[in-house]
Amino acid sequence: MDIEAFFEGMPFASLLGIEVTECADGHAEGRLEMREELSWNEDELMAHGGVTFTLADTVGGAALVSLVDQPVPTIDMRIDYLSAGTGDLYAEADVVRCGSDVGTVDVKVYTVGAETLIADARGVYKTG
Repeated sequence: MDIEAFFEGMPFASLLGIEVTECADGHAEGRLEMREELSWNEDELMAHGGVTFTLADTVGGAALVSLVDQPVPTIDMRIDYLSAGTGDLYAEADVVRCGSDVGTVDVKVYTVGAETLIADARGVYKTG
């Protein structure tokens, strides 16, 4: 499976501008350039929670895809929002468990430059 092409061809992630920048050996990284239409606040750019969630979900799935070499639908994702995402965002994900039916991934989302942790997530994905 061409992992890079798979994530580039994901319509919703493309709409948001999510780019998976690294994906190998159970680890993935990705970024998103913040823009006005992704903000929940009209006075200041602040990432809508759904944007942060989608970045975490996409990069989390990529980490697991790097091990199982197939699409991994999301079963469940829990996210804690820790701070406002006031700039471009990036996420790092690491597989915690890769089973024959289910995989678990931890994801952290940061603002670029300030390196502020804005969200901490754990995703559960279908692997088999």
